[in-house]
Amino acid sequence: MTTLRVGLGPWLLHGARLLARDMRRHWLVFGAVGAVWVLALIRMFVHPLPVVPLLFNWTPSLPYKVAIADYRSGAISRGDLVVYAFEGPAGEVAYPGLRHQALFKRVAGVEGDVVTVQGRDVFVNGAPVGRAKTHAFDRRELSPIAPTVIPAGHLYVQGTSADSFDSRYSLSGLVRVQDVKSRVIPLL
Repeated sequence: MTTLRVGLGPWLLHGARLLARDMRRHWLVFGAVGAVWVLALIRMFVHPLPVVPLLFNWTPSLPYKVAIADYRSGAISRGDLVVYAFEGPAGEVAYPGLRHQALFKRVAGVEGDVVTVQGRDVFVNGAPVGRAKTHAFDRRELSPIAPTVIPAGHLYVQGTSADSFDSRYSLSGLVRVQDVKSRVIPLL
């Protein structure tokens, strides 16, 4: 008669042995995956702004998932993709976790451009840049940005997703050029 071992201990030990064997065989793959995880955790919990030039976008705000940061200086133009440190009003009032976080968006308006609003539809120089939703994912009320002329040192940014938290909303607002950390070159 055979007796069965009770408990998770033997199963965990067996799993650990199999994992150790696979790690010895595929050390390069495990090392690369581990390095990516370490960099991602540092990026999320220690230093929210990109330190290495390789950027990962996990949100639907832009269709690109992997990009390279271009830290060269120069004027930012309409259509550029940028990474900026979020410093909008929402970072102080509604969503303090967003404060200083790096966001990845496309520049839709620059100094001197005219932002107009008709109902919840937002336009820059007469071109539609999105429709402001009435409520955020957590059911907080969202109001569209106020009509304005984009002042010196500011940008209107937008994502490609209807759910993107961008300059359409007064809680996000215009982005200061000084908060832009880099231009972005999409890879994938």
